[in-house]
Amino acid sequence: MSSKGRRCKEQGRVTFPQQQQEEEDGGEEEEQQRRRRGWRGVNGGLEPSQQQQQQRAVKTQREPYGYYPPLPLVSSTMPIEGSPSLRRMTMMREKGRRQAVRGPAFMFNNRGTSLTAEEERFLDAAEYGNIPVVRKMLEESETLNVNCVDYMGQNALQLAVGNEHLEVTELLLKKENLARIGDALLLAISKGYIRIVEAILNHPGFAANKRLTLSPCEQELQDDDFYSYDEDGTRFSPDITPIILAAHCQKYEVVHMLLMKGARIERPHDYFCKCNDCTEKQKHDSFSHSRSRINAYKGLASPAYLSLSSEDPVLTALELSNELAKLANIEKEFKNDYRKLSMQCKDFVVGVLDLCRDSEEVEAILNGDLDAEPVETQRHRASLSRVKLAIKYEVKKFVAHPNCQQQLLTIWYENLSGLREQTIAIKCLVVLVVALGLPLLAIGYWIAPCSRLGKILRSPFMKFVAHAASFIIFLGLLVFNASDRFEGITTLPNVTVTDYPKQIFRVKTTQFAWTEMLIMVWVLARDKWLPSDPQIISEGLYAIAVVLSFSRIAYILPANESFGPLQISLGRTVKDIFKFMVLFIMVFFAFMIGMFILYSYYLGAKVNSAFTTVEESFKTLFWSIFGLSEVTSVVLKYDHKFIENIGYVLYGIYNVTMVVVLLNMLIAMINSSYQEIEDDSDVEWKFARSKLWLSYFDDGKTLPPPFSLVPSPKSFFYFIMRIISFSKCRRRRLQKDTEIGMSNSKSRLNLVTQSNSRVFESHSFNSILNQPTRYQQIMKRLIKRYVLKAQVDKENDEVNEGELKEIKQDISSLRYELLEDKSQATEELAILIHKLSEKLNPNMSRCE
Repeated sequence: MSSKGRRCKEQGRVTFPQQQQEEEDGGEEEEQQRRRRGWRGVNGGLEPSQQQQQQRAVKTQREPYGYYPPLPLVSSTMPIEGSPSLRRMTMMREKGRRQAVRGPAFMFNNRGTSLTAEEERFLDAAEYGNIPVVRKMLEESETLNVNCVDYMGQNALQLAVGNEHLEVTELLLKKENLARIGDALLLAISKGYIRIVEAILNHPGFAANKRLTLSPCEQELQDDDFYSYDEDGTRFSPDITPIILAAHCQKYEVVHMLLMKGARIERPHDYFCKCNDCTEKQKHDSFSHSRSRINAYKGLASPAYLSLSSEDPVLTALELSNELAKLANIEKEFKNDYRKLSMQCKDFVVGVLDLCRDSEEVEAILNGDLDAEPVETQRHRASLSRVKLAIKYEVKKFVAHPNCQQQLLTIWYENLSGLREQTIAIKCLVVLVVALGLPLLAIGYWIAPCSRLGKILRSPFMKFVAHAASFIIFLGLLVFNASDRFEGITTLPNVTVTDYPKQIFRVKTTQFAWTEMLIMVWVLARDKWLPSDPQIISEGLYAIAVVLSFSRIAYILPANESFGPLQISLGRTVKDIFKFMVLFIMVFFAFMIGMFILYSYYLGAKVNSAFTTVEESFKTLFWSIFGLSEVTSVVLKYDHKFIENIGYVLYGIYNVTMVVVLLNMLIAMINSSYQEIEDDSDVEWKFARSKLWLSYFDDGKTLPPPFSLVPSPKSFFYFIMRIISFSKCRRRRLQKDTEIGMSNSKSRLNLVTQSNSRVFESHSFNSILNQPTRYQQIMKRLIKRYVLKAQVDKENDEVNEGELKEIKQDISSLRYELLEDKSQATEELAILIHKLSEKLNPNMSRCE
């Protein structure tokens, strides 16, 4: 509800004894004011007559602190009744009053504290920006209660802030013992009045930083009314601090001012935290505790707070997005809220990356602060720590962004500058040459790993080609291993021919002696083997391994733009099938046991053996999904029609449920997953391709198997270097331990001097750290661009209604100032006329 509707409530007024006419008409005036202040607009009262309006306007002109200043007591300047000037002034006053009668007054019909006429005029002047009246009442009135409130519980400061009257707000802030300053600050932040926020923050009440860090509910224990929430809590939640509200409203200037004043958003504790504070809040009001956590996370995930409060906004946003995604899975009741905040953090990271203008800025975002990493990690190519983190947290738009993909593509063709611009035919020829000459390339790399050939083989593209060629050769060997059985085998699976054994273990052999044949008949006859024989089990597992080996081809499919989205859709479909299997198994198991119980007593008394055992029940129901079972599976040889009819009904319900309902549901799920991938296929493919690329960016794994089984000279060298570095680190630890023991045995004087020297060293080290690194400079530059872009976008998105309202308020304030100037000029003119008339009267008498 608008604050301008505050006069809809019935309030009593006191009269001044010096105004005899108003005392005589007190009851009638009160009734007229009550009707004019809103009761007529709600309860169906009649409009006052024109004569009453003129009398009220005349009385308003006589009031010392009314809307209009007193007119001079000169008959020539006093507007007569019915004159156009009086009618115009009456219409202007009624127009201002009519703005205050809107709103459902019946919701606030409880009688509150009565306001005096002086307090009502004071609240009116503060609301409409009447600067002269507010200034005059603050300076001259001794009985004025500055903290008086209207029926909505708003004092003059809140009314002035809500209507963006900066001058009135500054006048009120100079007053001592002013209440609800914190509420006024929150109101100014929510409306985006930057100058008013700055004026309020300069108030002495905000000298202590605790005013900005504690929430209103935490400051209720103090003996002041800095925050004076009513019991209804009509405007803001009690756990909202100024900086949280500024972050929610995306007010970058306000967030910056509050951060400079020391305000921070405290990160909520872990969801499973068992500290005393969390336990007490959870027991007192679990819903309020959860809402306060969400409000805090909304402030932390705000782009305004992320960009201005963190030294590394990209890392902070990535970690916060992952934390919010985990909370979405934990707090199911607020799942959508946490997911939106997680996406907001991810969009912030993408927005910062989108503002990069050169390769240095892109590398800074993708690699992070390289100055903070050890020197050993910087010997080779960039670490891409932020990209790995984005892949781990599934920030797909960040990884698939053109700036990121361009940088990854440059690393992918490292040491192969000319191959990137070649056609697909040339690239396929290179792949074929690498596959055929892989043994020779491996030998050359063993001999000279640091040569030009070694650098080429260490490039990610060549490593991928070598590993893919090795895997394809491995699959070819699997096919070649079974090539001798392509035409089939004449012997039965469990029989071995002994007269002239050509196939033992399904491998062609030569003729054996009769003693060897006896041994082989005894040992190798497959019909004598047990079902659990290790050879039989190994053959079954080998068949499964061959299938899985061929399915691993999907690992290299994301490298291609055409097959990559299909492979992603296939993976998503498999996940949907596993989810569907839970419901499928539940329905299938219920009908399987039910049909078995129904026909278990009719073994041998059925047309076929379906449903007579658990195994037969499973087979019949499973193959009926694909239409391979017969209706006669439920027919009995006996004349038990009831059992037979129950079997028909259950079998029919099973087929309808499984085939018509569940299978179509599975098809719909698969179609939905495929459509999601297809709608965002470019992002999904680039994300999957980036994961494949990053597996080849790290050092090592240059040679594929089986060549990697043979250790190279480089591996021996690295192994020796690691042993030496480990021994050096151990010696340093021993030296530190001895130094600590010797320092403990020294005197207190030496300890004091040593502590002083350490303090001096720490200060010097901090002074070095205070110098911004190259990464910090780049991030500062990018954040400036982001903030400016956000402000421009917000200005373009804002509706002109707010600007028109601001212009109307400025015009209203200017009107009061012009009226004040006019009244002063009129008073001066009246005084001059009066003096002139006094001088002329004696002269006229003398002449007579």
